[in-house]
Amino acid sequence: MLTWTEILDTSKKGNPAPDRKVVKSEADWRAELTPEEYRVTRQAGTERPFSSEMCERFEPGIYACRCCGTTLFDSTTKFDSGTGWPSFTQPLAPNVIAYHVDKSHGMARVETVCNVCGAHLGHVFPDGPPPSGLRFCMNAVALKKVK
Repeated sequence: MLTWTEILDTSKKGNPAPDRKVVKSEADWRAELTPEEYRVTRQAGTERPFSSEMCERFEPGIYACRCCGTTLFDSTTKFDSGTGWPSFTQPLAPNVIAYHVDKSHGMARVETVCNVCGAHLGHVFPDGPPPSGLRFCMNAVALKKVK
């Protein structure tokens, strides 16, 4: 199980290699994504809180990166954080998400990006429920349910 200490270490020392890489031009991303999907995933934007029904849905399934389809989270790790964004306690695998220190907006946070295509997903915080204590706070527009 991934811990906050491991995430901080990874964000400083380097992320694990992904199983594959997806690289596309900005023109290709713009052609494939809606303007909001592009703004959030390719320009590190944030969607408005409570703007997606995904926050309230807890059906079984797998969530993948909107941009490249890499599977990221299982619904069994999803929980209602009350923040207005879908939240999870663990990724599916240790190498599907990359972590970067984010000092924007006058605060220090850990940004999460798809380790395969570089899409901005959201941030991870150490205030989630047991057993991990992690809260992967994701932009719903950066995810798609695949099963």
